[in-house]
Amino acid sequence: MDVKWLIRSQSIVTLAAGMIYPYYLLFLKNLGNSYSKYGLAFAVFTISSAVASQWLAPRLDRQAVPVLIASSLGMSAAMVAFPWAPSYAAVLGLQLWMGVCNAMQKMSERQLLADHTVSGARGTAIGSYHFWTSVASGFAVVAGGYMIDWLSIDALFYASALLYAYSAWAVWRRQRGRGVRADARDLEEDTV
Repeated sequence: MDVKWLIRSQSIVTLAAGMIYPYYLLFLKNLGNSYSKYGLAFAVFTISSAVASQWLAPRLDRQAVPVLIASSLGMSAAMVAFPWAPSYAAVLGLQLWMGVCNAMQKMSERQLLADHTVSGARGTAIGSYHFWTSVASGFAVVAGGYMIDWLSIDALFYASALLYAYSAWAVWRRQRGRGVRADARDLEEDTV
């Protein structure tokens, strides 16, 4: 089965996340001025992700693609909002939002990877998925370092937001094209 579209879209997401992640940690540390505030911000992210995954789990089987699109759009919005966060409380709110989006992305990508592969023949697709998303992550950290040297951390957040939005558009476009083909197939079957 074809998972190239999923590999491409999630490599873009990994690029967006990897590009900002190490520098975003510095941003959080500087905003909070203490390791305990940084720890709390990161805990809000991870715990909200865990809670959201429990709520999402029973709802994901038929809605993985829309959830994947929503997660990228949500992360894009968070990346645009981060440089404008007026307070530590606003950062905590963004961390909560990002945790929910992270759960949506992780769970839907895994659901789609399982849906678009066949039991007993998943190894090659999973290996390819891991390879390309890992390459994107490694490239992203280097690219982010150069961007932050030349521009600013704000520009890095905005570039990440654009990549997240592009990934959402790519998945939406693929799904829309797939829906048109499925409708045509259904029409063909009805007339036969």
